[in-house]
Amino acid sequence: MPSLETRTSSAMSEVKHASATASSADIEKVAADPPSEVGIDPIRKHVDSNDPDEALKLVSGEAVVLTPEDEKKLLRKIDRHLMPLLCVVYGLNYLDKTTLSYASIMGIKTDLNLKGQDYSWIASIFYFGYLFWEWPTNRLLQRLPLAKYSAFNVIMWGLTLCCLAAVKNFGGAMTVRFFLGAFEAAVSPGFALFTSQWYTKKEQGTRVGWWFSFNGWGQIVGGCVAYGIAVGTEAHPIAIKSWQLVFLVTGFFTAFMGVLFLYLMPDSQLNARFLTQQERIMAVERIRINQQGVGNKHFKWYQCQEALTDPMIWAFVLYSVISSIPNGGMSNYFSQLIVSFGFSENESLLLGAPGGAVQVMSLLITGHLGDRFKNRILFSAGGVLVSILGLFLILLLPLSNSGGRLAGYYLYQCVSTGFVALLGLISTNVAGWTKKTTAAAMYLIAYCVGNIIGPQAFQSTDAPRYRNANIVVLVCMCVSFAILIFINFWCKRQNSIKAAIRATPGYTKVDGQEFLDLTDRENPEFIYTL
Repeated sequence: MPSLETRTSSAMSEVKHASATASSADIEKVAADPPSEVGIDPIRKHVDSNDPDEALKLVSGEAVVLTPEDEKKLLRKIDRHLMPLLCVVYGLNYLDKTTLSYASIMGIKTDLNLKGQDYSWIASIFYFGYLFWEWPTNRLLQRLPLAKYSAFNVIMWGLTLCCLAAVKNFGGAMTVRFFLGAFEAAVSPGFALFTSQWYTKKEQGTRVGWWFSFNGWGQIVGGCVAYGIAVGTEAHPIAIKSWQLVFLVTGFFTAFMGVLFLYLMPDSQLNARFLTQQERIMAVERIRINQQGVGNKHFKWYQCQEALTDPMIWAFVLYSVISSIPNGGMSNYFSQLIVSFGFSENESLLLGAPGGAVQVMSLLITGHLGDRFKNRILFSAGGVLVSILGLFLILLLPLSNSGGRLAGYYLYQCVSTGFVALLGLISTNVAGWTKKTTAAAMYLIAYCVGNIIGPQAFQSTDAPRYRNANIVVLVCMCVSFAILIFINFWCKRQNSIKAAIRATPGYTKVDGQEFLDLTDRENPEFIYTL
């Protein structure tokens, strides 16, 4: 039975293998220049044994025996208790945002007397709320119990969505959508933190793909629910409008899931009720290889500064803002776009559902292949290329070819592979908890900016084809593809530099550095995932 020390030695052999990729030129450069001059801070500069990661409280005693069989059993148990909650709630996160798209062809524009760009601004204001609260909510995610704060936001956004059923005019809709965005701002960064807490680097890409793929399931379920409500209320009228019922059904169900999340989701391994004390220790030990720990609640200014000056983080931010322009438009206008292909309004509710299925399959396939061949970035870039092909079909096929243009829309749904890959890389490639939450905030603030711009590309004067908007979307996706290629190059280069540092004579590893809350740039043992 191999001990934990044996397993750790095996993990370290991966580091040594990575060291072998360092060129002689890299080693000579590091030997001539201090580590800080090649872009990686000296490791001992910020080592503080009085402010370690929370996990160190659990693993500071005797080593635990952890066989491969034990680890597989523990991983299955963790998946069984965490993934259903993360997946369903994240699916609701997307569904609740896109209920406005369904409502747009169910009468909300007429009932609220919306004119010109009013609908586009109602779509955009959601992201103003998201933008306003993104940085504070990331700080609160670090400072407060992670699961409890996340659950609070889920409950509140569900109840806020219900309030949309009561709005009577443009101003009321703008106000409610603003607060809806503020409460939903905690979801993506919070779920990225959950993933980095519980899973090793090689597991994280697949898990992020799992819960993000429920965006697609949200679109499938949402389309069917909206169609059922639309057809049902036509045949059997009720006291409220069909679009109001959509908001109430999805909102109350979201709030219910928030209550379950509050009761069932642990803040970390330290208070996971579904694990025994021994399993909690094992759950922390198995993620030691991540060099990240499970959480540190203290704000560290130097880590914030590092996030603000890291080229990799800014590449993430640039990708987020550019790729989110298409998302902001398509997620709010896809029902109207499908109608423009020549289908009826009720048909468009159902025809949007297969797009969700394409999104699910693209995320699962690229996530699996990326982990298998150890390059999530390039496989996700492949998904972006497929979405570009879909946009060409929408733009170039004749208006009479409704089926071909609809197929182009379905291919476009592969677009989220790049965004999900980088969201996963924030989990795996950014270490130091202040730096990680800062990077997540920057990434999602950029996401907000792109989503604010996106609906404005869909001008009412271009309806129903929205040709100019589709050209904007196409250009954004081409630029996004180029950014993914750059990020892949940058991570490879940084790994080569770190390998050179580890190969220099006299280099020593600091004991317990995995749980000292060091950043990825200052820790030479940290290896970037591609």
